[in-house]
Amino acid sequence: MKMVAAAKMKKAQDAIVQMRPFAEKLSEVMANVSLGIDAAEGMYSPRKQDQNILIVPITSNRGLCGGFNAQIFKAMVRELEKPEYQGKDISIFSIGKKGMELSKRVKMKFVNTDSLPENANHLFDSLAYDNADKVAQALMEAYTDGTFDRIVLIYNSFKNAATQIIKVEQFLPIEPAQTEGEDDASVEYIFEPSKEEILEALIPKSLKTQLFKALLDSNAAEQGARMTAMHQATDNATALLKELKLSYNKARQAAITKEILEIVSGAEALNE
Repeated sequence: MKMVAAAKMKKAQDAIVQMRPFAEKLSEVMANVSLGIDAAEGMYSPRKQDQNILIVPITSNRGLCGGFNAQIFKAMVRELEKPEYQGKDISIFSIGKKGMELSKRVKMKFVNTDSLPENANHLFDSLAYDNADKVAQALMEAYTDGTFDRIVLIYNSFKNAATQIIKVEQFLPIEPAQTEGEDDASVEYIFEPSKEEILEALIPKSLKTQLFKALLDSNAAEQGARMTAMHQATDNATALLKELKLSYNKARQAAITKEILEIVSGAEALNE
């Protein structure tokens, strides 16, 4: 299992490493375009009430990957304990079977709408942009039609085979661009077509890319966690085997010694 996970991790790592520069540059372009524009209607504008919140935990479909899924669940619980979530109507849209299993243990409310199913566990069966595109579109529709006022992603980000970093990202509404200084804010760009038209086409593309990047990150992190877990399991099994062999040899030696003593005692008794 360690060898299989290592092979899958190499492929998943290459995919996320290639995806990150594109996703970062797309976010940078959108930040530059949105600079100086007031929040538009629809996906770009925060809701005043902010009552219905959708949490999207991204876990694995399979186990044997150490604390990979438990970390997501703990991060979700910590997030929901924050004051900003108190008194809100929280729903769960799970990506990954393990997320559903963990959430059902504490009886969390799963989403039940026409636009969204209960889960999207099928995404990891065939991890492709087209499949992520459909789920991202469903999430955007659930936000724009007013079903949810905020959508938050929680997933493991891949750093290396032994390290996964928990990420909590707001998917919708899109957070406004942050300016680093006056010089950045004072730069003027010439846009063709208008900023509004560019944003209208760019926002859905950016959101779909954001979700797909989170899925690739989680997939690479899962394989790394599984490889590490199987390596530790092998080391633990090897150490246990050594201890059992030592215990067995001690017991065998004690039994042989006992038999020899019994034979010697019997021989001495006959001589007497």
